[in-house]
Amino acid sequence: TSRMPREMVFVVDTSGSMHGVSITQAKEALQRALTGLQPGDRFNVIEFNTHPTPLFAESMPASASNTGMAQNFVNRLRANGGTEMNAALQYALGTPPQHGYLRQIIFVTDGAVGNEEGLFKLIEARLGDARLFTVGIGSAPNSWFMRKSAELGRGTFVIISALHEVQEKMDTLLRKLEHPQVTNINLSWPGGNVV
Repeated sequence: TSRMPREMVFVVDTSGSMHGVSITQAKEALQRALTGLQPGDRFNVIEFNTHPTPLFAESMPASASNTGMAQNFVNRLRANGGTEMNAALQYALGTPPQHGYLRQIIFVTDGAVGNEEGLFKLIEARLGDARLFTVGIGSAPNSWFMRKSAELGRGTFVIISALHEVQEKMDTLLRKLEHPQVTNINLSWPGGNVV
C-alpha cells in the first residue's frame, strides 16, 4: 500500500508536575518517535509549561539535520513552571495544515490540568482533518482526560507508567501512526438517498 506523507506535531508537557522520572520517560518517548520519522514527512516539537515553545515556527521536513536539532532540543528539556495546555494546543492546531499530508498531533503529558472541558471544546472546534493521540506519562496520569481527548481527536491513547515500558508502548503507537487503518472512505447509498 502507498504511504501518505505525515505531518507529525509532538507536544510535550514540561511543567513542574513532570519533574523527575516523568520527564525522563517523556524525553525517551519523544526520541523514539523522532527516530520513526521517514524521509518525506514533516514535523515539529512544541514544549509547554507556562508558555508554549516550538522548536520551529512551522513544521519542517524530516531531514537528518532537522531531526538532529529536534533530538538536541528534547535532550535539553527540563520540567518546571505551570501547565498552560490551552496555549500549546492552540499553537499545534492553529498552524496551517500542510496540503497532502496526514496531520498527527502527539500529546505527551501527565494530564495534570484543571480546565478539561475548555480543552475538549478547543479540540472539537479546531481539530479539522488532524488526528490527536495522547501519551500519558507517569504513575498517576489523568487517564480520563487522555482517553476523552484522543476520542475527540479521532486518535488513540497510551499510558506509559514506567521507564521500561517506553520502548514497547511507543513502538506499538508508532506502528498505528504509520499505518492508518482506513483513509479516503466514500460511502454511497442506493437510489441517491441522502442520509
